[in-house]
Amino acid sequence: MKIKTALKGTVLGTVAGLAMAPAAFAERGADGHVNIIYWQAPSTMNPYLSGGTKELEVGSLVLEPLARYDETGAMVPFLVETVPTVENGGVSEDLKNITWKLKPGLLWSDGTPLTSEDLKFTWEYCTSEGGGCAQTEKYNDVTDVEIVDDLTVIVHFGVAKPFPYGPFVGAQAPIIQKAQFANCTGEAMASCTEQNFAPIGTGPFVVDEFKTNDVVSMSANPNYRDPAKPAFATATVKGGGDAAAAGRSVLETGEFDYAWNLQLAPDVLADMESKGKGKLEVSFGTLVERIMVNYTDPDPALGDERATAAHPNPILSDKSVRQALSMAIDRDLLVEIGYGAAGKVTCNVLPAPEIYSSTANDACMVQDIEGAKALLDADGWVMGSDGIREKDGKKLSLLFQSSTNAVRQDFQAIIKQWWNEIGVEVELRNIDSSVFFGGDAGSPDTFQKFFADVEMYANNFDGTDPEAYMANWACIQAPRPETQWQGNNMPRYCTEEYDALVAEMAKTGELEKRAELAKAMNDMLMQDYAIIPLVYRGRVSAASNTLGGVIMNSWDSELWNAADWYRIK
Repeated sequence: MKIKTALKGTVLGTVAGLAMAPAAFAERGADGHVNIIYWQAPSTMNPYLSGGTKELEVGSLVLEPLARYDETGAMVPFLVETVPTVENGGVSEDLKNITWKLKPGLLWSDGTPLTSEDLKFTWEYCTSEGGGCAQTEKYNDVTDVEIVDDLTVIVHFGVAKPFPYGPFVGAQAPIIQKAQFANCTGEAMASCTEQNFAPIGTGPFVVDEFKTNDVVSMSANPNYRDPAKPAFATATVKGGGDAAAAGRSVLETGEFDYAWNLQLAPDVLADMESKGKGKLEVSFGTLVERIMVNYTDPDPALGDERATAAHPNPILSDKSVRQALSMAIDRDLLVEIGYGAAGKVTCNVLPAPEIYSSTANDACMVQDIEGAKALLDADGWVMGSDGIREKDGKKLSLLFQSSTNAVRQDFQAIIKQWWNEIGVEVELRNIDSSVFFGGDAGSPDTFQKFFADVEMYANNFDGTDPEAYMANWACIQAPRPETQWQGNNMPRYCTEEYDALVAEMAKTGELEKRAELAKAMNDMLMQDYAIIPLVYRGRVSAASNTLGGVIMNSWDSELWNAADWYRIK
């Protein structure tokens, strides 16, 4: 089968026309102010400097990609008229080039034109030597971004790319302005505070004031491409507090219009919604609450080499320990106490779309405390009189960290009990979410630094194709001092076999074969216990009854269509 034929109706055939909210606006800014609460406050407005969802989503109010994903997972054009495909001639027959054509007349918020120079620069920025770009996997295999004219670029790949939509697509790969960021490449990326806090963008809003880990004040972009949008003249994105306070602020008091990520027990959410001020927005995409296992040693005594590949973890390098930790967990109970109908048991880090979902790891659905004990016994971990196992003079003692959140602390407490039952000593630590997910290379408390043995959080990916997501666990993606601690391979997992699967998927066109490869990568991670999946989570947020145009989206930024939001009179 020829590659072009194989692609029809598959990854290149998922592109659909853009269907936006039906509201009609009389004029820009006519509906006054909108209040949004992201209780995990953003630490930067530059999504290239953080893998945190809060930065990606709040940043999407300002910075936009060429195309993104709608609520169904279909790819839709934003800064271009059409999404290139093999069928329309935008993707070359050999799959090594994709041609993007900007809409004419697009302006940055400062009134200057958006051009091909900005696209080429965005690629150069994220891949600049010595930099700390958190989204480098989006530009895998790109050899050049060729400028054809002011509105046209050709992205060249070093290999055939059946799915060439990594660069410039989705909330994780927006366009930044060359003029603003020209002096911010490489080692200077993180130090360009003014640019990172207030990027010039093409989105519906501009940043008026940014207070890190606190509040972002915005106003309508005067040069937004639709003269009638956004309907709101100003916007505030407030951070801080917790998920419960955020939920109450929309569903009970009506103080805010939109509250993100209401990670609360199901009975708590139901009670809030019953007050009648707003409604819950729930959508399943690819979000998985998981425990990441640190393959490296986080001992502070190691100094600059702490949590790097130079020093394997003295306990978790033992696969039997990693496996026993997973076996001891009752995932059904976690779903019940943490998420209810907004959660499902999963044994995979790649739970969807269905074609990519593996059944090879389903044994994790049943808790097996006795089996975990037997596994540790057989591996020589001897139970001590204090109830803690030892082997070769090492105690089975772990530091377990997560972000500060009621559900996560409940999970930590009950998982600690299960692990105690099998002879594991557990120290719990929780870190303010704004710091934990902030990506500050100078902080010891980020999830990228991973100065603990295991850590728990949730993550997902843009769109429905998992190529870039599964590439997160390639060796090169490990955060380390040379990358300013950016990267998405938090466990520091590194095998030649896994990297080979990443490379093979990048050049494989047939959908069934891509699914096979994605499942193989998922299964390798699961069966090596580099990641311990817990719950397949729905995205749960809340919108005021007076806020119109909200379309919940689990495949991109939740704020993807904020330009279409309006006030219901």
